[in-house]
Amino acid sequence: MAHYDRAITVFSPDGHLFQVEYALEAVRKGNAAVGARGTDMIVLGVEKKSTPKLQDPQTVRKIVNLDNHIALACAGLKADARVLINKARIECQSYQLTVEDPVTKYTQSGSVRPFGLSTLIVGFDPYTTWKANATGRNSNAMREFLEKNYKEISGKDTIKLAIRALLEVVEGGGNIEIAVMTKEGLRQLEEPEIEAIIGEIEAENAAAEVKPKA
Repeated sequence: MAHYDRAITVFSPDGHLFQVEYALEAVRKGNAAVGARGTDMIVLGVEKKSTPKLQDPQTVRKIVNLDNHIALACAGLKADARVLINKARIECQSYQLTVEDPVTKYTQSGSVRPFGLSTLIVGFDPYTTWKANATGRNSNAMREFLEKNYKEISGKDTIKLAIRALLEVVEGGGNIEIAVMTKEGLRQLEEPEIEAIIGEIEAENAAAEVKPKA
């Protein structure tokens, strides 16, 4: 993330709002989010906060489509996420209507205050530069895990890598949301699918612990 000078807005005779610092703090305290690129897919994973029993969990997704070939995972303020997601979707539609070609990049700017949000945007285009990354709560721990364990993989192994990174900071499979982006589009994994993969990871970890050393 780029460095910003401290931005101050006076809202009372004796108080100041350190807007940039508050925005960064909102990201640091936001849900954990991770992205990993495989040879045939890109996996996005986020920490899922608990929702009230009467609320539809589909309405609080942290992984969304921006276009058929672009998806986004975010960490930070939900209200800011809705604003930027809508802006990005409109930009994608406008670009395609204007040039009759899918958008390859998106640039945004805020005019009122810094957005308390960090995003991981993924898609299939020749300008992708990151193999994996993380943001949100305890992102350093997830990034260190990815730096040590990332390698060129495919299929379910890519999903396992993203989940393993999330499990560095998140407890339990019920607190994880996973989506897979392929050239056909974005697919959200159902909770039983995620739990089954976590079961495989736990079995692999247990087998590695009892494996005799050469």
